[in-house]
Amino acid sequence: MLNFIEKWFESCLWNGRFVVVLVVVASMAAAFAIFYMATVDVIYLVNHMLHYADSSLTEGARKLLHDQTISHVVEVVDGYLLATFMLIFSFGMYELFISDIDDAHGSETSSKILVISNLDDLKARLAKVILMILIVTLFEEALNMKITSALDLFYLSGAIALIGAALFLTHKAEEHGKDSKHSEG
Repeated sequence: MLNFIEKWFESCLWNGRFVVVLVVVASMAAAFAIFYMATVDVIYLVNHMLHYADSSLTEGARKLLHDQTISHVVEVVDGYLLATFMLIFSFGMYELFISDIDDAHGSETSSKILVISNLDDLKARLAKVILMILIVTLFEEALNMKITSALDLFYLSGAIALIGAALFLTHKAEEHGKDSKHSEG
């Protein structure tokens, strides 16, 4: 009897992982929603930009339209990166808890970015996307920043230096990971 209860409990515990399907579906829905919003923003941006060549625009108005457009493009890139983050997260959760995605493993176009073999793979991929989102956000803030003092310039240069250091360390970590895989293989 005790053996039956143990097997039943372990079966329930193991099958409890399927609750992750809710996370996968919700993450995919969020990714599609963000892709949709960013794409609608692009359509409005292009529609708005058709007026850029209007000869009745003053130089100041054209400059304002230019600056606003650059800012909107950065926002769109940020939206697409966030949607990509949600996609990678949903694929990773599915692969870790439910099953391998056979189409991704057999596809040359997946380029191994969507093939997640362990939690460290998922964290590494998500960290890269988060770093890209931070870079784009910093770029957006730098575009809108009004530098009024040397301290403002110092803060901006410090932020750029930290982003550079983060990219350097990420690159070094990738090289280290590749070197250790080659030495094991």
